[in-house]
Amino acid sequence: MKQTTKKILGVGAIVLLSASVAGLTTYSLTRSDSNEQSYNEMFAQNPNVRAAAYSAMQAQPVDFTQAAENSLHAVVHIKSTQLAKMQAQQGGEMDIFDFFFGGRGGQRQQVQAQPRVGFGSGVIISKDGYIVTNNHVIDGADEISVKLNDNREFKGRVIGTDPNTDLALIKIEEDDLPTVPVGDSDALKVGEWVLAVGNPFNLTSTVTAGIVSAKARSLGASGGIESFIQTDAAINQGNSGGALVNAKGELVGINAMLSSPTGAYAGYGFAIPTSIMTKVVADLKQFGTVQRALLGIKGSSLANDRYMGEEFTKELQKKAKELGVVDGVLIAEVVEGGSAAGADVKVDDVIVGIDGKKVRTFADLQEALAKHRPGDKVTVKLVRDKKEKDVVITLKNEQGTTKIVKDAGMDILGAAFREVPADLKKQLNLGYGVEVTGVSGGKMGEAGIRKGFIILKANGQPLRKVSDLEEVLKAAVKSPEQVLFLTGMFPSGKRANYAVDLSQE
Repeated sequence: MKQTTKKILGVGAIVLLSASVAGLTTYSLTRSDSNEQSYNEMFAQNPNVRAAAYSAMQAQPVDFTQAAENSLHAVVHIKSTQLAKMQAQQGGEMDIFDFFFGGRGGQRQQVQAQPRVGFGSGVIISKDGYIVTNNHVIDGADEISVKLNDNREFKGRVIGTDPNTDLALIKIEEDDLPTVPVGDSDALKVGEWVLAVGNPFNLTSTVTAGIVSAKARSLGASGGIESFIQTDAAINQGNSGGALVNAKGELVGINAMLSSPTGAYAGYGFAIPTSIMTKVVADLKQFGTVQRALLGIKGSSLANDRYMGEEFTKELQKKAKELGVVDGVLIAEVVEGGSAAGADVKVDDVIVGIDGKKVRTFADLQEALAKHRPGDKVTVKLVRDKKEKDVVITLKNEQGTTKIVKDAGMDILGAAFREVPADLKKQLNLGYGVEVTGVSGGKMGEAGIRKGFIILKANGQPLRKVSDLEEVLKAAVKSPEQVLFLTGMFPSGKRANYAVDLSQE
């Protein structure tokens, strides 16, 4: 029985061995007949792609010590304070007729609001004390305190602000201050090392390192000009207004905000590029306001945008295919009287470049225009009927002209104002209003407005405080009409309307 089993196992082994030999023979025959290909043969590479120069033997860590030394002493701590104010509060019940017709209704009492204090950072950009920071750091401040890295402290005053770019220029009275050399933010590359320098908690300047994660990034949040440098260098609260510097120690951006679901740093920081900053602060120093050039078009990016709905994005993609482009800014409307209206620009043209620089998104377009002033000529590259076309456009301002826009504060009106006193409101049965307490000339004098006139509405907006008039004035100065239409009455009960010409030569 054992011998029989051995014979069977022996036969089995021969069969298995034979099968293996046959399999090996078949595999060998198959290999000899096939044309084996390597990875590079199967997947064709672009011959123009270059690998980065790198030597493992010579590799050294990036040295940021000089860059940090260049910038630490030029970054300051800013404390902005809104002083305590007396605010009128409505007390008691309001009659229904008061609600609809603006009567005095109920008791009004004066309540003192608490002072508000904010903190941020700033960058010294000239040795005689000019400092750039974010507008939101000093917005509404009654007092500004600036503390240097060596703990010296100064009072600051506002030279000018620009909410559209979230930049502000302030000044301290001191000389021979440290500064940061300004670099070319356009030359920044994604992946390049940068430092974020801030003075957030009055701890003296602090440095964090990271890389440039993206350029010309739009967040769709502020409603102003958005073309941020995105970095993973830590930008926390209080770092707003600080410096973003490259490995050479050159200023390439002003830290503006972080993007975080918790309010703490989560890997995404954003800075305003120096290509925009230098133009804005130069305008603020020279003119008191930014000379903003507009292209005079309405449109949208053809590239995917996370703020658009899925259906709208599909429509844009379909449109892009019809027009023969991949990205760029699609023109939906040419504004009458604007810059583009005076050139060969049409609806459904796609802007793909300005002055030789590629335009892929609306943020690219905003950044390119933010460097220019009204009166500048730019060469815009368009795609029309699947063909590229260069068009030279003379840029205009918000008023549709190339003139310099001057900063127009309340001084231009040549008058003094106050909120209508409670007893006068009661006498005239008014719910709001701003009283002219004196006219010394200016635009109000030219319009024939006299002391005692009570302004109820300016350009259709009800006025409850003097600051309401200031806001309407700012908007009116930038409008094409440059007119302030005032509706109101005198204490005698006489109604009156005035048109105040705000244009400046």
